[in-house]
Amino acid sequence: MSKQKLKYICSNCGYESLRWLGKCPECESWNSFTEELIETGKHKSTRSVLKSPIHKLSEITATEEDRIITGISEFDRVLGGGLMPGSVVLLGGDPGIGKSTLAMQAASGIKEKVLYVTGEESEKQIKLRSSRLKIKSDSLFILAETELNQVTAAIESLKPSVVIIDSIQTMYRNELDNSPGTVTQIRECTALLMDEAKKKHLSVIVIGHVTKEGIIAGPKILEHMVDTVIQFEGEANHSFRILRSQKNRFGSTNEIGVFEMREEGLKEVKNPSELFLSEREKQTPGSVVTSTIEGSRPILLEVQALVTPSMYGYPQRVSNGFDQRRLSILLAVLEKRALVKVSSANVFINIAGGIKITEPAADLAVCLSIASSLSEKVIDSQTIVIGEVGLGGELRSVGNIEKRIQEADKLGFNTVIIPHTNSRGLKQNSKIKVIPHENLSDTINLLIQ
Repeated sequence: MSKQKLKYICSNCGYESLRWLGKCPECESWNSFTEELIETGKHKSTRSVLKSPIHKLSEITATEEDRIITGISEFDRVLGGGLMPGSVVLLGGDPGIGKSTLAMQAASGIKEKVLYVTGEESEKQIKLRSSRLKIKSDSLFILAETELNQVTAAIESLKPSVVIIDSIQTMYRNELDNSPGTVTQIRECTALLMDEAKKKHLSVIVIGHVTKEGIIAGPKILEHMVDTVIQFEGEANHSFRILRSQKNRFGSTNEIGVFEMREEGLKEVKNPSELFLSEREKQTPGSVVTSTIEGSRPILLEVQALVTPSMYGYPQRVSNGFDQRRLSILLAVLEKRALVKVSSANVFINIAGGIKITEPAADLAVCLSIASSLSEKVIDSQTIVIGEVGLGGELRSVGNIEKRIQEADKLGFNTVIIPHTNSRGLKQNSKIKVIPHENLSDTINLLIQ
């Protein structure tokens, strides 16, 4: 006979312990252990019978045409071209960011049967939301249920092509004694959905909550189990939303989709560069435009800097959308190589539009914006700067330089500053003037006089 006993699992990382701990030794989070019931006992080993057929790789047919198109081009591009049958997509984001709105709008654009399972709202609430979003679809079916065995029965009966679970934290399995939202329930419910997706060759979109640290709630193994992890970023009180792929077995992990939240729902932003630069003040010290690559898309962004005298012994270094450690390195390079005295000044950096820059191509723009704000001199608003800054003050080459220049030319810029090594073999057909530079000091002397 099986026996029941208790164990404690960290709700943040899934670490298991036989006793309760105040601090997790794995992820070092406090008060994250939850009590779980487990059954132990001897199980008789039996010979397994193979149920799934074995195929040669050459006999298996799969093409990109098998993808299910949602009709939202930004969403489809982040997914890699659409929903892949037999895959599970995990969609995470802060409360009120627009996860359910995006899922419902995507469901309405799918021509095949879609089952929307809601564990947080009633059917009438879903109907009111669909009326607000002006959604009319005869292929969208709603099920208000939290017991996963009932959901699988509905899948067996309806035979949909896409299933949306909103949200995984509300789902539970009857055979488990744990309450919904616990580590065990989230893990086992996701495993069952994965099994259903692979066997029935359907696409599953799982909506997940995030913790106060910004990571998806539940064990980390949840992100390893699914095929695609998509994060919805942005402030709930701002209109712009960034859809970013963090894991994708069927596409690029660097693609982003840009949306604008309106009263009638999420609207795609076809040209994010123009949107992010639309509110730019053209004659302000500390404002510089640069180009970043998100997946296959070049995006022009405004880098803003504010340098003020420090009234205390330790000056502030604050950045929004730019890596804090990278900022410290660039300030040291400015001080040592370009003789820009910022050691006793407060430095504030902001990437306008809510985008987070992770590539080093924005180094030069950050340095120039700081020098511009410190000297109170304006950099030409029709100039864009691109380049990585090394510790010796040299400008290093960046990738996809031609795409960046073409985007700048399309938006009407007349000058682009690039590293000298990027100018070798540059195929340039646009009218924009390209000026190569070798080091940071010369670039500052040219643009800030």
